[in-house]
Amino acid sequence: MFNNLSFHTQKRIVLISFITIPLVLLFAFAYYPALELFRLSFMKWNGVSAHKEWIGFGNYIEVFSDPSIFSVFKHNFAYFAVGIVQNILALFFAVLLNTKLRGRNGFRLLLFLPYILNGVAVAYLFGYVFDTTNGSLNYILGELGFDKLSQTSWLGAKEYVNYTLASVGLWRFMGFNMVIYLGALQSIPSDLYEAASIDGASGWQKFTRITLPNIYKIIELNLFLTVTGALEVFDLPFVLTKGGPGHASETFVMKIIETAFRFNNYGLASAMSVVLLVFVVLVLSIQRYFLTRKDD
Repeated sequence: MFNNLSFHTQKRIVLISFITIPLVLLFAFAYYPALELFRLSFMKWNGVSAHKEWIGFGNYIEVFSDPSIFSVFKHNFAYFAVGIVQNILALFFAVLLNTKLRGRNGFRLLLFLPYILNGVAVAYLFGYVFDTTNGSLNYILGELGFDKLSQTSWLGAKEYVNYTLASVGLWRFMGFNMVIYLGALQSIPSDLYEAASIDGASGWQKFTRITLPNIYKIIELNLFLTVTGALEVFDLPFVLTKGGPGHASETFVMKIIETAFRFNNYGLASAMSVVLLVFVVLVLSIQRYFLTRKDD
């Protein structure tokens, strides 16, 4: 059939096909579910019955009036704070491993390896690490002479649990951020550093005057990923603590899952998802505004 068509027509058919198929998949699995989520947020529905009751902004009013829903956002601050440390460490190792260090490829692999591990497997692994009585962390602390710290319940104390969980994320995702920074560093022309060396610039001056300005957009990208991950964290607290102790490690995404699948309130869960989406966009817009203004 295509043999009878001109080359120009065949080319147009191929181009339209390559554009249409991804768009159909995008609308079917991204845009349509998003629109359906927004529609369900205005309804009262248990997720099973065919009847859906229209209640308007009732679900949104409940989200903003119930302090137990919005209060869990404060637990995400630990993930954001540790995420900043994660980016600093990732940039440090990227700069270090971008030099002519012997065995640098092996060190790159070791730092990136945690990222490719399954999140649930990582959570169970650190469950043994942070165990109060038989955990390896408390054992090492005891051997080093920190007897008081060796008795700490890292997953059972409200003041520690979120930072403990966030530290697992640091171990897992730091290598990913490092690889992104490393790719950006390798794109900087070496002539710039050679010229700076001739002018007598120190290592710190090269870093602040050449490296940072050239990878500024990459830093912005990694901060975007960090903020998004901090607001949408779910797997680690769900597996390790189930939101405990006393809901101290419960996150907003866990609250959404609980509302939908435990209390069968899919309308309220949909409204919470929309609020989370708006909150993420708002936070990232503020971040983008300040970073862009600083760049200008």
